[in-house]
Amino acid sequence: MTEDSNEKGGSSLNLDRFNEMLLESTAVGLAILDPESLTIIFHNKRLGEWFSHVEDRSTVLTDLFPDVNVERLRERMDKGRPYTAEVQVRVGRRDVSIALVVTMPTDEGVRHLIVECQNISKLKELEYMIESYSKMVEKQNRTLQREKDRAEKLLLNIMPRKVYEEIESFGVATPQRFDSASVLMLDFVDFTEMTISQDPTGLISELNEIFSAFDFIVERHNCERIKTVGDAYVAVSGVPEAVMDHAQNIARVALLFVRYLKRRNSQHEEQWRCRIGINTGALIGSMVGIQKYVYDIFGPGVNLAARMEALSAPMQITLCDEMHELIKSDFHFIDRGEAEVKGFGTKRIYTLAEAEDSATMELPPIPGHG
Repeated sequence: MTEDSNEKGGSSLNLDRFNEMLLESTAVGLAILDPESLTIIFHNKRLGEWFSHVEDRSTVLTDLFPDVNVERLRERMDKGRPYTAEVQVRVGRRDVSIALVVTMPTDEGVRHLIVECQNISKLKELEYMIESYSKMVEKQNRTLQREKDRAEKLLLNIMPRKVYEEIESFGVATPQRFDSASVLMLDFVDFTEMTISQDPTGLISELNEIFSAFDFIVERHNCERIKTVGDAYVAVSGVPEAVMDHAQNIARVALLFVRYLKRRNSQHEEQWRCRIGINTGALIGSMVGIQKYVYDIFGPGVNLAARMEALSAPMQITLCDEMHELIKSDFHFIDRGEAEVKGFGTKRIYTLAEAEDSATMELPPIPGHG
C-alpha cells in the first residue's frame, strides 16, 4: 500500500469518526427507520438518553411515540412530503414535548426513513408564559377600558362632550363666548315645604326620577343639561356647539317639562309644580374650579333667564320680547304686558302656552305606570 493511499485511508477514517461524533453530540434525537415496519434500525445517543428502552431493530416508532398517526405518515411518505407532529411523551418522571419530523431521503438508492426529534418543552413553556401574559394584559386592558368608560360617563354628566374631548386632547378647556344661545332655568314651588322634604331618602328618589326624565327630554331635543343645584335644573341649547334653532329647542323642552309633571302629578300623591324661565342671548361657557370642577354658563343671557323664572307662576313658562321675536310663529303665547326686570329695565313679558304640535312630542315613561 502506498503512502498516499495510507494518507487517504486515514483521512477517510477520520471523516467517518467525525461524522459519528457529530451524530452523538447533537442535541437532536435521530433515528433511521425501516420504511415498511417502522422499526428503528439506528438511533443516536440523544434519543437513547430520552428513551432508555430503545433498541435497534426491535423497537418500533410507535413504541416511543404512541400518538404518531401511522396512516397519515405513510400517506405523506408516498407523496414525498415530510410528516410533522408535536407529541407528548413520558421521559422518566416528567412529560416532554417533542417536535417530530419524519422524512424520506431523495436519493433513490436509500429506502429508509429519517426521524428527527427535538425537545421543545422549554419552547412550549415559553409559549405558555407568553400566552398567559397576553391574557393578563388583555384582561388589564379590558379593566382599564371599563374604568375609562366609567370615568368618561361620569365626566359627561358634568360637562358637554365637546368640552370633555377638548380636555382629553389638550388638558384644558378654553372659555368660549356664544353670541346667541338659549337658556332654561327651572325650580320647584315650595320645595322645602313639601311633605316629602321631611324624608331625605324619598326626596332624593323623587328628584332623581324627575331629573332623569328631564335629561331624557333634553337629550332628544338637541339641548344640554348644564347642572342641577338642589331643586334647580339648568339646560341650554347652542352651547358648546352652535345650532340655528336653539330657541325653538329650549321652548319645546320647557313645554315638555310641564307636560311631564302634569302627567306625573295625575298618577302620584305628591304634587311637583315648577317655575320655568327661558331666554335667548349672549353667554360664556367655561370650566370652573381646579380640583372639583364643573362646566357652567355665565352672562346676561343666563341672568335674564333667571329673572324670567322668578316672574313665573307655578307650572308657568315665562320669556321676554327678545326670545318671543325668534319663536312667535312656532308657539302660542299669552302677552302679560310690560314689567320692570331687575338689571334689564322694562321688558314685555310673555307666557309660553301649549304649541299645537306639543301633543306629539315624545315624553319619557313614568316609572311604575304604563
